[in-house]
Order: sequence, then structure tokens, then C-alpha cells
Amino acid sequence: MEQHNHSSLNEFVLLGFPSVGHVRGWLFGLLLLAYLFTICGNALIFLVIRLDRALHKPMYHFVSVLSFLELWYTATTIPKMLSNLLSEKKTISFAGCLLQTYFFHSLGASECYLLTAMAYDRYLAVCRPLHYPAIMTTALCAKMAAGCWTCGFLCPISEVILVSQLPFCDYNEIQHIFCDFPPLLSLACKDTSTNVLVDFAVNAFIILITFLFIMISYGRIIGAVLKIKTAAGRKKAFSTCASHLIVVLIFFGSIIFMYVRLKKSYSLTLDRTLAVVYSVLTPLANPIIYSLRNKELVKAIKRTIFRKEGKASPTHH
Repeated sequence: MEQHNHSSLNEFVLLGFPSVGHVRGWLFGLLLLAYLFTICGNALIFLVIRLDRALHKPMYHFVSVLSFLELWYTATTIPKMLSNLLSEKKTISFAGCLLQTYFFHSLGASECYLLTAMAYDRYLAVCRPLHYPAIMTTALCAKMAAGCWTCGFLCPISEVILVSQLPFCDYNEIQHIFCDFPPLLSLACKDTSTNVLVDFAVNAFIILITFLFIMISYGRIIGAVLKIKTAAGRKKAFSTCASHLIVVLIFFGSIIFMYVRLKKSYSLTLDRTLAVVYSVLTPLANPIIYSLRNKELVKAIKRTIFRKEGKASPTHH
């Protein structure tokens, strides 16, 4: 009986960005800058919303949860990408690879659910403004956020268990920038049609259902906005909706093409490009699109930064 399984293959090689050659340093610098901006932007937004009482509203509660999630989402992949760009040894242990895959998919699923909750919140605010305060209470916000995290972390468990039981051959080079289900399945020594089918079912349920709910919410929002009589009011509402929809469409467009398919892989170059979009560019854009274009949040950031100056001013009794 052959003993080629993960007990003899205890590590993988992440090929990352092959053939980058002399631009490796530039790629490292760009990726590092993107990561630092993502960390600083999301951390600033999270802290400001938590510290400023004026922002203790349902919409900002969800934005702060999204910012907190993006900090962990990027931390599962980008530090390893940066390390591999500098290091000649690009290995990752079998357990480490499975953990990276699990947390990346858990946090990705949590983001799908959270974006759905945010779209529902905006739908209530725009389409049912009189009932909004009674429906979207602090308790409901907390329960919805907790539900997003819980469902997200439960979703990939079956996929990880199935992959962990696969026998792997001696070839251990992962043709991707981080550990993920499709490149792992391509290294298995046995038929993986069951894994592919389970992956398709889980991802289709998470991604397509949440995307459908988001599109329904924004469709109703746009319908309500079109009924606004003033051009200035319509423009303001459309500006907010359009910016949110751009992030949603880029994120969901790339993950739908990547994960809702019954093949192990398409073009490796295309897979890597899409992976950069949803693992690096979307978390980078979220602080700008969802938050920093919001005037109320920008004012809160300025208040928080210059709070010490305010405290230093003399008080009159």
C-alpha cells in the first residue's frame, strides 16, 4: 500500500508570484504599502467609531465591525505573501496551510454576511425610515453582527475536514499566492470530485444567496431614491449607494468567478489576479469607500485627533 499522504508530506511550497524577477522589490513595496494603509485605515475607523458617541448608530456599528474584520482578513494572507517575496524558502506546514485556508474562508464568509446585514440596514433606513429606530435597535445590531461571525466560522469546517483527509503526493508546490482549496485539491493523489462538489455547494450557498439579498436591498433603495423630488437629494443618495455597490460588485464578482465553479482551476494567472483583488484591493478600498467618504465620520476623526487641543483650552466656571 502506498504511503504518499500528508503524514509523509508535512509541508507545502507556496510559489506566490513566480517570474517577477527584478520587480520583486517593487512588488514587495507596493504590497507592504497597501497592507499598512489597510491596517491604519481600518484601525482608525474602528477606534473612532467606538470612541465617538455621536457615531453610536447602527450604520456605523456595522462599519466598525467590517473594519475590525478586514484587519484579521488581511492578516491571514498578506504577511505570508510579504515573507515569501523576500525569502528563498517559501514553505508552509501542512497544518499551517489548513489553518490559513480555514481562517481566510471563515473571514470571507463573515464578510459576505456582514455586507448583507449592512445592505439590509440601509434598506430599512431609506425605505422604512419611520420604523427604522424601532426595528434596528442596539440589541438587534449586536445579534446580527454576532450571527455574521458565527455563521462565517461554521461554514468552511466541512471543506477543511474533507481536505485534511485527502492523500497528497510527493509534489508539494502550490500554484497560488496563499493556501486555498482549489490549489490544494490539484495536489491530491485521489479523485477530488466530492471535494469540488462540496466546495461548490457551500460557496454557492454563501456567496450567491448573500449577493442576491444585497442586490434586492439596493434595488429597493434605488427605487426609493428615484422617488425623491429634489435633484440634490437624489444625487446625495445615489452617491452613497453607488460607492457601496462598487465595493460589493468588485468583491462578489471576483469571489463568484473564483469559487462558484465545478472545475479545480482555470488560468493560474487569472486565479492569482482575482486573489489579489479580493484579498488585497477590496480591504484596501473599504476604508475609503465605506467610511472616509462619509462627512460625519471624517468630522469624528478630526474631533478624535484634535481632542487633546480641546482639553487643553481653558474652561470657564
